[in-house]
Amino acid sequence: MHIDKPAQTVLNWLDQNQSQFTAMADQIWRTPELAWKEFQASRLQADYLENQGFSITWDVGGSNTAFVAEWGKNKPVLGFIGEYDALPGLSQKKQPTKQAIEDDGPGHGCGHNLLGTGAVASAVAVQKWLQSNGALGTVRYYGCPAEEKGGGKVFMARAGAFDDLDAALNFHPGSMSMPSKGGAVGVNAIYYRFFGRSAHAGGAPHRGRSALDAVELMNVGVNYLREHVKDDVRMHYIITEGGKAPNIVPEEAEVYYYIRAAKPDYLAEVVERVHKVAQGAAMMTETTFKTRFEDGYSAVLSNHYLADMQYQAMQLLGPITFTQDEIDFAQEINDAFPGTNSDYIDAAIEYLKPPPEFVAVLDEYRDQPLVGRNFPSLDERIIGTGSTDVGDVSQIVPVSMLSTTCFSTGCPGHSWGEVATSGMSIGHKGMMHAAKVMALTAIELYADPKHLVQIHQEFESQTRGKPYVSPIPADLETPRYEPDGD
Repeated sequence: MHIDKPAQTVLNWLDQNQSQFTAMADQIWRTPELAWKEFQASRLQADYLENQGFSITWDVGGSNTAFVAEWGKNKPVLGFIGEYDALPGLSQKKQPTKQAIEDDGPGHGCGHNLLGTGAVASAVAVQKWLQSNGALGTVRYYGCPAEEKGGGKVFMARAGAFDDLDAALNFHPGSMSMPSKGGAVGVNAIYYRFFGRSAHAGGAPHRGRSALDAVELMNVGVNYLREHVKDDVRMHYIITEGGKAPNIVPEEAEVYYYIRAAKPDYLAEVVERVHKVAQGAAMMTETTFKTRFEDGYSAVLSNHYLADMQYQAMQLLGPITFTQDEIDFAQEINDAFPGTNSDYIDAAIEYLKPPPEFVAVLDEYRDQPLVGRNFPSLDERIIGTGSTDVGDVSQIVPVSMLSTTCFSTGCPGHSWGEVATSGMSIGHKGMMHAAKVMALTAIELYADPKHLVQIHQEFESQTRGKPYVSPIPADLETPRYEPDGD
């Protein structure tokens, strides 16, 4: 890969138009919207893309905040995957100390205002390249709702939205710039609601059958189950309802579970075992229960060839350069959280276990709160125990998850500190760096078909005999809301 004159023209276009993309990202940052309700963000991006000549299809997968923007014709078809939902309770001013704009309001604590906008910028830049070169190919932007809670891409995948893609590109804001070769576990989110019989807890407890006892016994059983599952399995829960008063035997009680595993078939096995624990708890307490499946995500498959292409693009671009003001801003955020810059570097080294030459490089950042350098995929052997609905895209089409530096090193995920940098120049620089990496990679894919051959050979090897099966029930309806209403 190299930056020839047409590729340099694309990079120049992104530089010249950076202000409109930072404005888009900031507008989404200022008006954060929760899952399935991203009406302003989705419309903002769709209107911009339509003005650029893309055709827009709404209601993809049944959500009225999901859309696909398409330009071009014929193969190859490349997709840019965007998100724009925020998180509850993370309202934060654009400053390095904690202060909400709105008490308990939402905020972009995962940088999705940057994620979606960076993908939009890259898609349009690639469109300009295809136009100027008279090249055949189709570029799509996928506006995906509800990554944080609900799994918009899962419903879009069930509707076949990704089936004819040749490859998909996306990025996620992070604390290091690195394409991923690692994976992530799948998840099922399930409510277990138990039904018993109410009674006076002091006067006639023998008449009651406690739904809360069933919930607690189920949780005890699952906690014993933890010893007998594979290492990648995670099971966590909250009790969402435990009764009305201590002197009333609870007639109804509910527990909400996240069950995670790296392989779809093993996830299904663990879910079945958890279900048997619930049956046992119901039997012991003479209660009954019902389940309500809320959402499910598939495990992430990373395409290594595609990741290597993205790293080649990163090497051509060079590192992100941060100003002293940005470094000071990031350091003040780090100072607000436990630990030091050095602690983050130690944790990264322990987690990634990089080769010695990259341990030395990471050591150089022990006194820095921002890492501007580009790294190759250091996570090849790692299965992350978080989950994302990008996993469902990756089971259908080759994907490489790209991370770029938009956050300070010591800032925890889903925190006010990430909201702060998502709304200012640190986040903007990471977003535009990602847009350039994805654009250069896509141009190379359009220009040289041999890359897609290699990418698909790897993908077919990963998925042979394991066709994609949606992790959600066929009758599960897509959540749907209306603006300014329920």
